[in-house]
Amino acid sequence: MIAKTFSTLRTLLAITLIGLFSLQAQAGSKDFGDYKVLWSVLPSTFLAPEVAQANNLQRSKGIGIVNIAIMEEKDDGSMSPVSGQVEGKVTNDVQQVRFLAFRRIQEGDSVYFIAEYQYSSGELMTFNITARPTGHQQDLAVRFAHTLFSD
Repeated sequence: MIAKTFSTLRTLLAITLIGLFSLQAQAGSKDFGDYKVLWSVLPSTFLAPEVAQANNLQRSKGIGIVNIAIMEEKDDGSMSPVSGQVEGKVTNDVQQVRFLAFRRIQEGDSVYFIAEYQYSSGELMTFNITARPTGHQQDLAVRFAHTLFSD
C-alpha cells in the first residue's frame, strides 16, 4: 500500500511540477540566489481519481491545486529540494481573499507543499506565497496569477 501511495504521489508531483500537459496548467519559478521557489497550478479534475484519492485531494470542478517546492543550489551548481514552511493566500478578481492550507509532502529527498483552493471558471486568481527554507532567516515571497477553467 505504501509503495502504491508513493507511486501515485510521484505521478501527482510530476504532473503538477511539469504542468505542460495542458494549456490550463501553469508552472513557474523565482530565483533568490542560493534558493529557488517553484510553483504549479492546475484544476483538480486533471488528476486521475486514484491519484486524488491516494493523496486525500478533492477532485472536483471549481477546486484547484497549487504546488510549491523550495530548491537550494549546491556547491556543484545542482539544485536540491529543501524543507521549510510555506504560507499563502489567493485573491480573486473581486478581491476576496482565501488563505491556503498547505500540506507538506515528502517522498524520499523530495519535499512539496500542496494546497487546494476554490475558484470559479474563468476567474483570475492571484497567489501571494511566502516560503521559508529551514534554517533560513529571510522569507522568499512570490506572486503570480492564473486563470483556470472548469472542464
